[in-house]
Amino acid sequence: MVEVVKAPIETKIIEEVKPPPPPPPENLPPPPKNLPPPPSFVPPPEVNVAPQPTNAPTITTTNVAPPPAPVFAPAAPPAPPAPPAPPKPQARPAQIDVGSCAKPEYPGAAARAEATGITRIRFTVDAEGKVSKAEITGPSGSSREHRLLDRTAVDALSACKFKPGIDEAGKPVGAFANVEY
Repeated sequence: MVEVVKAPIETKIIEEVKPPPPPPPENLPPPPKNLPPPPSFVPPPEVNVAPQPTNAPTITTTNVAPPPAPVFAPAAPPAPPAPPAPPKPQARPAQIDVGSCAKPEYPGAAARAEATGITRIRFTVDAEGKVSKAEITGPSGSSREHRLLDRTAVDALSACKFKPGIDEAGKPVGAFANVEY
């Protein structure tokens, strides 16, 4: 077995350092010598001063009545407020109601051929509410009788009158719409 020898522990003794003593007091002034007492109080002599004459205003009285106090008229009432500005026109779209249009007579040739169908029309309404342009976007069929039905629908729609749209300035404007007839 191996023994480990530990080295001895070294200790140091530290001496406490004391602060140096305060310096000796500096030379103080010598105590005052015996001074003679101050002289006793002597009051100042009294002096009589005559007041200076003042120029007092002379008051005179009269037996005349004072002028009447001015009479002020009551203030004028404030002006009434200005009337409110007229309301701005509200922009609105055109009012297109095809149901209010007169129904066209069914063409005789189309009725005899028993032609039926729905015609799709795109149309433009001008600022006066009149139909200014109409075009067929979906025909009711391809026969001659169907073309007659389509033409009758366009003619009936073109005879209608609508309410045009209104812009922000309140002016009538045109619009367009699609309808199935």
